[in-house]
Amino acid sequence: MKKAAAVKLLIASGMILSFSGVADAAGNTDSVKSKIAMCQGCHGIEGYRTAYPFVYHVPKLGGQHLPYLVKALKDYRSGERNHPTMVGIAGTLSDEDIDALAAYYAGN
Repeated sequence: MKKAAAVKLLIASGMILSFSGVADAAGNTDSVKSKIAMCQGCHGIEGYRTAYPFVYHVPKLGGQHLPYLVKALKDYRSGERNHPTMVGIAGTLSDEDIDALAAYYAGN
């Protein structure tokens, strides 16, 4: 019974990812390797606090929900979210980059 539930969950998750266009990005980490360095400078340091533009804890990306990561990056890119560093970085990302980064971090 538990095995059948796990299979159903796996199938449903796969369908959701394929419909969102992120399934390919999740399997293609090569496309995101060069972009990860931008994130790791702040988000890859345990307990890191930034001082610009103000002091705050930098959130952990690994394990975040994929839809949240996609929305956050797109909101930074559009200017809906306002953080100078993130607006600058997200402004360089294509939709495919955002999908790949979100898939990578959601899986870590």
